[in-house]
Amino acid sequence: MSKIQPARKTARKSGSTMQHTRRWVLWLFPLLFLLIAIGIIFSIMPNRKSTATGPRFQKQGELTFISAAGQSLQTIDIEIADTDLARAQGLMWRRTMEENQGMLFLMETEEPQSFWMLNTYIPLDILFVSAQREIVTIRDNTQPQSLSAVTSDAPALYVVEVNAGFCVRHGIQIGDRIEFARQEK
Repeated sequence: MSKIQPARKTARKSGSTMQHTRRWVLWLFPLLFLLIAIGIIFSIMPNRKSTATGPRFQKQGELTFISAAGQSLQTIDIEIADTDLARAQGLMWRRTMEENQGMLFLMETEEPQSFWMLNTYIPLDILFVSAQREIVTIRDNTQPQSLSAVTSDAPALYVVEVNAGFCVRHGIQIGDRIEFARQEK
């Protein structure tokens, strides 16, 4: 009988070790999942330094507003959105923009255009411009972070976004024109 007793003790010991291993494995998977989730969250968060102001302005050209009478009204530095991705992002995530800065969207076709202000933190004046580079619609002081459509009254091939109130401050009206040039790289 003495031989049987040690075998029972060994069986109990290995059963206890298996239970301990199972508990450890049961905690390991949720812990690994949690660590991976935290890593993913931190990797997609914008860094705090750029969160204060949003993406930095990258000058890609200059745009001049010209009155219907042919007088130069104002010249600004522009970023150019000429790809689907750049047009979709626009001025999203920006917290500030200088008075002499704006974004020019080069659309694929001249047609009525529609924009929204999702994830756009600054109020804007949005100018819709025909293929002849004539301003056909001005939507001033658009509401930040709105899903409401901001649309043109007429077909437009270009769209210009500037700080809210820019058009009033510089006397820009429907019927005025734009001229722009890309900056050489």
